[in-house]
Amino acid sequence: MKNWRKIWAAALLTLVIMVVAGCGANNSTNNATNGAANHSTNQAAEQSSNSGNAGEAQHTAYPLTVKDDFGTEVTFDAAPQKIVSLSPSETEGLFAIGLDEQIVGVSDNDDYPEAALSKPKMGGFQVNVESVVAAEPDLVVVTGTMIKEETIKSLTDLGIKVFKSNPKTVTDVMDHIKMIGQITDHQAEAEQVVKQMQDELNQVTEAVKSVKEEDKKEVYIEFSPGWTVGKGEFMDEMITLAGGTNVASDIEGWSQINEENIIKANPDVILYAKSVIENDKTLAEIIKERSGWDQITAVKNDQVIGLDDNLLSRPGPRVTQGLIEVAKAIYPELMQP
Repeated sequence: MKNWRKIWAAALLTLVIMVVAGCGANNSTNNATNGAANHSTNQAAEQSSNSGNAGEAQHTAYPLTVKDDFGTEVTFDAAPQKIVSLSPSETEGLFAIGLDEQIVGVSDNDDYPEAALSKPKMGGFQVNVESVVAAEPDLVVVTGTMIKEETIKSLTDLGIKVFKSNPKTVTDVMDHIKMIGQITDHQAEAEQVVKQMQDELNQVTEAVKSVKEEDKKEVYIEFSPGWTVGKGEFMDEMITLAGGTNVASDIEGWSQINEENIIKANPDVILYAKSVIENDKTLAEIIKERSGWDQITAVKNDQVIGLDDNLLSRPGPRVTQGLIEVAKAIYPELMQP
């Protein structure tokens, strides 16, 4: 059991880093490809047609050509009827916009919604290419750099359409959901999901807008023992949107912590992944037992708060629910119903 828990903690960190690796690296390349993706979204919108009146649902006109977030052009002659997802966040998005029947395979890491558990498994970080090919998908979706490029190439060389996303912000996540809705002719469902996400985002930004710059709370986040996240990453933006200041914003991306630096930063709130257990200790216990950390304001005031890992780490339709949880942890008095 101890070994399993160590493996889970390491796997969680690996999963998070791999999902967001594409979110913070190669900024110049990402800016170019994101620009291309936005342009492709506009082109795709021009290829859509209204069914008549303004109040009626919009439908996709095929053939449809779009670019994914890495600049790869993909053309669809019709709405995909068989879809394989190789990322938990993609799976959540597909289910959210009503594509349950079209999903013919998911990754081993997919656990939400419950219906995902009964879908055929296509492997984890190591994709079972044979299973993917046997599923005969019209579309394979994957987030960031979770899957090795040679695996992607082996699929595309067989004529399988692969669409890769690389969301860096909450807005990027919403845009991607709309893009998948466009590709699959589920635009109305995608718009409904995005509207809910926008409402949740607005709920948070409205609640914390009164917080003055000098009153913003200092926040430290730890997802795996000894690891935190700096600027340019997805979770750093969530802290900012929730009205806090990331004490690790002076570093880039994911990094092992310098314990003395965190003590000096003296965060008001510490957020951690509540599912992580190492050597029979929760991450909260590990944090509180570190030498000198008992002098940190967050520890002294019992503001060491565990959050659902998946709500924070998966750039999918529930990410704004994760944002609400972050805001509640930082400013509970402002997030009252």
